Amino acid sequence: MSERFYITTAIDYVNGQPHLGHAYEKIIADVFARFQRSLGHETYYLTGLDEHGQKVQQAAVAEGKAPQAYCDELAASWKAFAAKLELTNDDFVRTTEPRHKKVVQAILSKLHAEGHFYQELYKGFYSTREETFLTEKDRLPDGTFDPAFGEVIELEEQNYYFKLKDHQAWLIDYIERNPSFVAPDYRRNEVLGFLKHMGTLGVPPVSMLARSRAQASTPTSRKPLFIS
Repeated sequence: MSERFYITTAIDYVNGQPHLGHAYEKIIADVFARFQRSLGHETYYLTGLDEHGQKVQQAAVAEGKAPQAYCDELAASWKAFAAKLELTNDDFVRTTEPRHKKVVQAILSKLHAEGHFYQELYKGFYSTREETFLTEKDRLPDGTFDPAFGEVIELEEQNYYFKLKDHQAWLIDYIERNPSFVAPDYRRNEVLGFLKHMGTLGVPPVSMLARSRAQASTPTSRKPLFIS
């Protein structure tokens, strides 16, 4: 059986039109895919769009459109963009497609039924631009946050978290025994650093599911949980 090779680009937010930076990434991925096929390897090249999240919702509202209608219009532009670049991608996935929602709902419902999530009230400073909570380490010497984070608001919400602590030991052990599992080296070190310092040094828990920040979300089938 031939060797298998899988490559995916980032799935881009549909809060605007594609540009040169997007083309660069997709062309580089396409070069890798073509090269692997030339070696006779079974190759799968994936690209697509992330149509969930606060940025998408805000962009849709700014144009006076419903989030799904807004995404549908832009998705056509992004697909045309991929075609113009003559990419050899095997699939183009949109996160609002029923096939994507079905798989996500099944996975999250299974994990929830097995007790891998817990609910807890979280309060912190939230960057809308980066769609992430900030920690004290993100503050500048004068106590403010870098302007790169955009508007930062203090937010309190019920959140769902993944019990990563239950998997901490074996993940650290596996990555250390298999150094090529995460590349490049500095990213492996970042992952190991995060795993080893969970719950300390201001490292927040891994937030998986939230409802309050965005309407453009995917509900799960078992609980009123939403992918943030």
